[in-house]
Amino acid sequence: MSPKTFTLDQPLDAAALAAVAEGATLTLGDAARKRIAAAHDLVRAIVARAVPAYGVNTGVGALVDRAVEPALQRRLSTQLVMSHACGVGAPLPEAQVRAIIAAQANNHAHGYSGVRVAVVEALLALLTHGVMPEVPAGGSVGYLAHMAHISLVLIGEGHARIDGERMTGAEALARAGLAPLVLEAKEGLSLINGAPCATGLGALALARAKRAVASADGIAALSFEALGGNPAAFAPDLLALRRSAGIAETGASLNAWLAGSAHLGGPARLQDPLSLRSVPQVHGAVRDALAHVAAMIDDELASVTDNPVVMGTPEAPRAGSQAHAVAAGLALALDSLGIAVAHLGMMSERRLDRLVNPLVSGLPAFLATEPGVSSGFMIAQYSAAALVGENRRLAAPASLDGGITSGLQEDYLSHQTPAAIKALTIVANVEAILGIELAAAAQAHDIAVPPEARAPATARLHSHVRATIAPYADDRPMHAVMVQGADLVRAGLPKP
Repeated sequence: MSPKTFTLDQPLDAAALAAVAEGATLTLGDAARKRIAAAHDLVRAIVARAVPAYGVNTGVGALVDRAVEPALQRRLSTQLVMSHACGVGAPLPEAQVRAIIAAQANNHAHGYSGVRVAVVEALLALLTHGVMPEVPAGGSVGYLAHMAHISLVLIGEGHARIDGERMTGAEALARAGLAPLVLEAKEGLSLINGAPCATGLGALALARAKRAVASADGIAALSFEALGGNPAAFAPDLLALRRSAGIAETGASLNAWLAGSAHLGGPARLQDPLSLRSVPQVHGAVRDALAHVAAMIDDELASVTDNPVVMGTPEAPRAGSQAHAVAAGLALALDSLGIAVAHLGMMSERRLDRLVNPLVSGLPAFLATEPGVSSGFMIAQYSAAALVGENRRLAAPASLDGGITSGLQEDYLSHQTPAAIKALTIVANVEAILGIELAAAAQAHDIAVPPEARAPATARLHSHVRATIAPYADDRPMHAVMVQGADLVRAGLPKP
């Protein structure tokens, strides 16, 4: 099996889910098919025996006490999708929609939802054929609206894009050679329920955050060398005094980046400013936080978050109502992801300021080719500072937003999906900040570090940057340089 193909016999982990979001193939294995089919048999038995089951033969939310006759249960499924498609705002990018779809298929593959195998196959067919439902980013306190917009396309409603072309859900299915689903009992609720939305988005945010922190090490090393920092603070015996796997990993990374630098071989400051000296401690803390988030997302993917779940046997079926979809732990983890990654941006902007500030850098003001006539990176640093400020505002915890919905029936909300969306925004801002620092650090090397004096690893990184970003001489809009830098960070920089 190609490493770019994942099979849903065992639960996905965060890394696999992110890979699917970014284009890898996801298929349904035989073991999962058997689990899904067995759970659907339980739903059929619940319907036949009139076993009380939330959202199967009752209304939902505050309408839980309203019975739904068997003849109306298919209609209930369809109308749940229609009424819950309440998103607002710009649509999510394709990778984010793919992440949600993959996480939802993973949730059903546990075999507790009761949907048909055909429903999960239809979800996976959207990924295989590049049918991307149009999913508005806003308007959800939890998870329902986003997945309802995906489900609209499964039944031939809503809108989708194929190769960037917008069309109706029915047109998209026809273009891909697929038929609309006719939903059966419980399937509408299962398609919009659970925590897959935040789980999928969180896995994607985590993957990008991991690439960002790895890139940040190299960028910090490039800046550190250009500014003539003292690498003694990165000595392994000193770093080992604080117990942290993240610090140890970051210290090893920095030492690999800077090994062999002749530019750092002479007299150095006894103690550098914290934006240089504490890179292992800050980047390390980010790594430690991301490890916790990864464990939480992996646990979420290994868990069942549909409500209700179906259990028992066809002779004695039962529907178990619980609150796993609340996903408070996931919301807390995603809030922490946003805060952690925001620290990367804070540190990067401070290093950037030292690069462009002639009061501390010893370099030409703002790295300009002709200071006065040229402004160089002066206003790019403003942009980085603005993004740091935006991240500070975004880092306020979504999980504490509160709110009461559904006539006091849903009177606690963890806001896990808003936490995931703002984490993705913070990550994107940090990619942009790091991209600015990367371009500025390469410019500082052009000025201050002779090629033969560079560490072999930073020399390779400088060449990697220069293959895409030419030296800046106020000869083109700075915006283009910033975009190129962010793209390099987002793709992941070479290892030392």
